[in-house]
This record gives sequence, C-alpha cells and structure tokens, in this order.
Amino acid sequence: MLEVNPRASRTVPFVAKVTGIAAAKIAARIMAGETLSSFKLKPQNFELGAAKHIGVKESVFPFARFGPAVDTVLGPEMKSTGEVMGIDRDYNVAFVKSQLGGGTRLPKTGTVFVSVKDADKSRILEATRLLTELGFKILATSGTQRYLARTASPRSRSTKSPKAARHIVDSIKNGEVQLVFNTTEGATALNDSPFAAPRCPLA
Repeated sequence: MLEVNPRASRTVPFVAKVTGIAAAKIAARIMAGETLSSFKLKPQNFELGAAKHIGVKESVFPFARFGPAVDTVLGPEMKSTGEVMGIDRDYNVAFVKSQLGGGTRLPKTGTVFVSVKDADKSRILEATRLLTELGFKILATSGTQRYLARTASPRSRSTKSPKAARHIVDSIKNGEVQLVFNTTEGATALNDSPFAAPRCPLA
C-alpha cells in the first residue's frame, strides 16, 4: 500500500520501476500538451495481482548519525535520508533485498533480546521459535518471557528474564546482544523502556 498523494520525488519512481511504466515521462509529456490516450496504456497493467513480481519500498534512517538531542521516535516529519527497493517474485526475498539495500545486516549467531507489547506477543512467537531452531539464545523481559514459556515449544525454552532493565542495556553495550525486537505503545511507554535515551546507545 502506498500513500494516496504520490510525490514525484520518491513514490513515482518506485511505481514506475515496479510497473515498468515511465510515469514521470508520461506526466511531463501530458503537461506539454499530449493526451493520456495517446500512450495506449493497458488497464490490466494497473490491476491488482497483474505483475509477476513484488516490490518492497524501504526507508533509510541514519540513526547512527543523529545527534544526542534528536528525537529518534518516528513521527510525521521526514527523518529518512532516502529509500531503497527490493524486487522479486517472492515477497520474503523482496523484503530481504530491501533490508540489505538499506544497510541492515542481520547476525547469523548470538543472542536476541525480545520485549514487545501485549498486542505483538503472538506475532513474535513464530520468529522466536525460528531463531531458537537456528541456534540463537533468547533474552526477554519478564512479561514476554512468561508468554514465550507458556506458548513456545520445548526447543524454544532458552528464554531468560533479566533481573533489571539495566542488565539489558549493559548486555547490549558489552556486545552480548546481537539483535533486538522491541515494540512499545507510544512515546510515553518508550520513555519508560530500558532503551530510552540516554540510557541506551541504540536509542
């Protein structure tokens, strides 16, 4: 799904690449006096499911370059410095391509810290099961740990509950955590989390 007001700066090039239609060029020629019908565009090109591939648009956020006074909580203002695109016949592969294009490098081994809001606990279950099967250790806060222990398979019970939030931050600072899954209900909840600046370098 894309926004209703496509802007020429980012959305139009993405749509043109995915559909194979030079949208910006056609628009410019129409503005110069040509008619839309003269381009003989086929309606089926725009039908849902007509394409044999999937395009994923991913924003790039330079969090590592943000100064200490910058609020890293995303809002309506523009904070991304660009976008990348992943395209493939398979959605999962297209998504991975978009993440790699944006500079994300996922670890192959190590420890994953998980702390998610109640609404996301069921959604994170399959991911933690898969990570456990791949050999990752799972570190979780008490609420998430209880949910995983109650619902996860026996192979997923490597979950540990830290005694205090500062232990989580210390583990991250010491390089003991390679991946973080953390969701909150909003700015207030984020300020109460162990990742609130300036306590955590990942904030």
